Amino acid sequence: MARTFSRVGVVGLGTMGAGIAEVFARNGLQVVAVDRDQAAVTRGRGHIEHSTGRAVARGKLAESEQAELLGRISFDTELKAMADVDLVIEAVPEQLALKRAIFTALDEICGPETILATNTSSLSVTEIAVATTRPGKVVGMHFFNPAPVMRLVEVVRSVVTEPDVVADIEAFVASLGKTDVTIGDRAGFIANALLFGYLNHAAAMYSERYASREDIDAAMKLGCGLPMGPLALLDLIGLDTAYEILDTMYKQSRERLHAPTPIFKHLITAGLLGRKVGRGFYTYDGPDSPKVVADASTPAEQPDNGGARPVQRVGVVGSGTMAIGIIEVFARAGYDVTFVARSEQKLQAAQNAVRRSLDKGVQRGKLTASERDEAAGRLTGSVRLDDLAPMDLVVEAVVEDLSVKQALFANLDGICRPGAVLATTTSSLPVIACAAATGRQSEVIGLHFFNPAPVMSLVEVVSTVATAPDVEATALAVCTRLGKHPVRCGDRAGFIVNALLFPYLNDAVKMLQAHYATTDDIDSAMKVGCGYPMGPFELLDVVGLDVALAIQRMLYTEFREPGFAPAPLLEHLVTAGRLGRKSGKGFREYT
Repeated sequence: MARTFSRVGVVGLGTMGAGIAEVFARNGLQVVAVDRDQAAVTRGRGHIEHSTGRAVARGKLAESEQAELLGRISFDTELKAMADVDLVIEAVPEQLALKRAIFTALDEICGPETILATNTSSLSVTEIAVATTRPGKVVGMHFFNPAPVMRLVEVVRSVVTEPDVVADIEAFVASLGKTDVTIGDRAGFIANALLFGYLNHAAAMYSERYASREDIDAAMKLGCGLPMGPLALLDLIGLDTAYEILDTMYKQSRERLHAPTPIFKHLITAGLLGRKVGRGFYTYDGPDSPKVVADASTPAEQPDNGGARPVQRVGVVGSGTMAIGIIEVFARAGYDVTFVARSEQKLQAAQNAVRRSLDKGVQRGKLTASERDEAAGRLTGSVRLDDLAPMDLVVEAVVEDLSVKQALFANLDGICRPGAVLATTTSSLPVIACAAATGRQSEVIGLHFFNPAPVMSLVEVVSTVATAPDVEATALAVCTRLGKHPVRCGDRAGFIVNALLFPYLNDAVKMLQAHYATTDDIDSAMKVGCGYPMGPFELLDVVGLDVALAIQRMLYTEFREPGFAPAPLLEHLVTAGRLGRKSGKGFREYT
């Protein structure tokens, strides 16, 4: 017979523990909340009062409901208050010795049928369980922060957890209105195992001064649709917590990508732990404030693009999806655009595609009929590269083949006027290799638009070791006029977005390959637990497994990082012709 949980305990009333207590009380349960001393209890009570107060202010909770909710929670400083609860969940800091000591004490205090749960996000549930005489009744219940908002709970079974305990906890999680994924006991479980490798990589990217904190965060929010940038998310999690999770994952996996990058230790030693203290990667209005305030590292609101070259006439080479989108973006921004295709047939197809897109813009209310006609009137099509001679800026958007791009840049170098800027939209190839094909390396830059270009606001502006400062300023000024958000980075494989995104996707494939979790559970964990718009396997099938494999191989070749080696499963699926949606089969099958 399934257990019922009407009286539950929470040990530890930090941000997470207080949030879990609130979740239980919101669902009508009687809650016993315990922390080490009265000061900690007072802080925990304050967390709950503040959180429910915000819900009242937003109209999500009536004042009477708030009072009832708070009335269901009793607070104490002694573990013996847990003597008659049906379930206890521990949410103390990520220290194994501390958790084991608490579980040993709870084992003596609680009734023999009481289930003991840990909210650990990285430690071994098994190691915690064996500190008790009831390891079969110990389970992981990993809530996500903020617990009242986030719907995912990872239910973690150890090798000795009793099946009926797992089933009862799964049913309990569902009764709370949460989404459960049940998994085995492995460091990081699903979400953190995938998330923290990505966060660690982003911290390293910032530490290496490859890109600014603002540009890294903006790139991942705008380029991937993530709810928060990685560095802002680390500040929210807490840099000390992130370090402990990464360190635990590294000790278990020995995967170098999980070894905490040194900047964590430096910031922690300086007391810069993130939002909870008011400073981390960013500076905040005060402890626990979400409001970022300017500090010495904050860039000017209006970047100085002084020295930018004047640009009015723009050439675009290519007739594919990306080229068509870029043509439209420039025309709508008021530039005179000459676009070149390889044949009259491709030229006509490109013209028709741009016109259709402009018409859709009118139908959707994005632009007026007169604006559409003005944009169309700025377009000139050609099949001759020579017609690009008078352009101020030429953007190449041809096939992602280095030899093709180099031949094109060599031709453009001889055709375009002196002072014209040449840009490549490559998403993976070295920009300097295109520049080296010309006699004007200082005037070549990367402008990596995202697809669909008229919709996606991000552009990665990629300067090489040879790019002149005024050429970068020109690219930034052009992006601003286009209404895009430019982020600056250096010329290395993956730039910002792909360098952070594809190793995460590759790690998800490795997790599936190891039979740790299913595609559905992994996708659900990342969407529900981390707020990602798509799970990794959904995204891989959309991007194309062949494209993902090519990018991952490129990252591995450039960085020589063993953890970047493409997952064998990904290679096998590509070999089998399972390329994702475009082939009808990938990680899933499509009709």
